[in-house]
Amino acid sequence: MNLITVDREKCNQDGICADECPARIIRMDEKEGYSISTPDFEDFCLKCGHCVSVCPTEALRLDWLGPETCPTIEKELGMKPEQAEQFLRGRRSIRTFKEKTAPREVLEKLLEIACSAPSAKNLQPWHWIVVQEPAEVRRLAAMVVDAMRMFLRASPEEAGTRGFPRVVASWDEGYDRICRGAPHLIVVHADKNWAFGAEDSALALSLIDLYATSIGLGACWAGYFYKTVNAYPPLSEDLGLPADHLAFGAMMIGYPKFNYPRIPVRNRPRVVWK
Repeated sequence: MNLITVDREKCNQDGICADECPARIIRMDEKEGYSISTPDFEDFCLKCGHCVSVCPTEALRLDWLGPETCPTIEKELGMKPEQAEQFLRGRRSIRTFKEKTAPREVLEKLLEIACSAPSAKNLQPWHWIVVQEPAEVRRLAAMVVDAMRMFLRASPEEAGTRGFPRVVASWDEGYDRICRGAPHLIVVHADKNWAFGAEDSALALSLIDLYATSIGLGACWAGYFYKTVNAYPPLSEDLGLPADHLAFGAMMIGYPKFNYPRIPVRNRPRVVWK
């Protein structure tokens, strides 16, 4: 049974769909010259949608995806290289936020964009926890500080190398170095046995970071937070993290208190050309 549908009136038989298929489960029928699925199509289809999105004539469809459901790439919305360079080099990790919350629909949009990230085998393994209320973010940050205090008592030398004394001292002085006073926190988690959980989650969070910048929000990785989630059961249980999952990242979200009119210089690439 052929599991792809080809509109023969539209198809120009260019074979692009077969060439582009990463799983190599589309081929051109030798007799009629149209795309057909291989016998193992169902077993190995990644559901990436490449075949549908790459077809220049909108001739190919899958049972779950047709060209009419795929947004069209608008060329006029594309960035020039100099625009992309300034945008990417100009983004900052924001650690000082306004006392202003983002609407829920904005946070939902961040997650929608994040789920467009690439993932190994297109598994899209992400699960999300969004802490919406600033008071709740601070309560959870306090739990991280509690865990740090325990670690300081148990392993003071190692805690010192991780910078815990300064973090705890700052908290006691009224400054939050865990979530930096961010009004929102987004945690990404996935099955702990998935080999690419860290990589997939980092890619998804990076899209949140970049899209947040484009709409006037600021973002910053909350490293102390997500590392503590995996090591401190009271926090993971409070968040409702499934027992078979790990937190692979957390990101503070809010409106930046300050603007950055300049781009700081970074180190040149350390590279070996072969």
